[in-house]
Amino acid sequence: MSSHTDASASPSIGSPVEVRVSAVPEQVPFTARIADPGPLGLAAFAMTTFVLSSFNAGLLPGTVEPVVFGLALFYGGAVQVLAGLVEYTKGNTFGATAFCSYGAFWMSLWYINTHTTWGDGATASDKAHAVGLYLLAWTIFTLYMFITSFKTSGALVVVFAVLTVTFICLTIGHLAEADGFDKLGGWLGLITAFAAWYTSFAAVMNATAGRPILPVVPMKK
Repeated sequence: MSSHTDASASPSIGSPVEVRVSAVPEQVPFTARIADPGPLGLAAFAMTTFVLSSFNAGLLPGTVEPVVFGLALFYGGAVQVLAGLVEYTKGNTFGATAFCSYGAFWMSLWYINTHTTWGDGATASDKAHAVGLYLLAWTIFTLYMFITSFKTSGALVVVFAVLTVTFICLTIGHLAEADGFDKLGGWLGLITAFAAWYTSFAAVMNATAGRPILPVVPMKK
């Protein structure tokens, strides 16, 4: 009777030992491969705010104000909503709420100025008060987002702080029909735009460099 030796049972001396590597690759979460949408949303918000605020501050005549409407629809509106939806996939509730909401703000502002038909007999005062109510609602929203921003970064706290005061001034300007408050809101809007631009710039720079270069001052949660 011949004997049979199973080569797989014990490798012979001097034979190479097979090393098996798991065939299952390391799983990388899908959201980890998505770029941060925050800088894009902030840039869209900043640019649209800058252009509109230039008119509110009286730097340009209202006769050419329609230049802002296309920007409000596509960049301030659609792009911000897109950034907000991406924030949802990354689990960022604050960013998603902010970008989707302010994106809708710009799109609604575009619609009010290009498609709204006022009722018969609506006076200029009635229209101003209606827009004032609209701005008041956005002031309330911005106020509680400002409070929540204290759990994000110092840079965002500055953005929402100035934005809150901007909305307050614009609301008073329309409800009280006080042009001085409208102009003040315009100047504050310009400050808001530059604060948002800086925050966007810092996020892009830090992400591209792979290390902190420009400070945003993260807040304790």
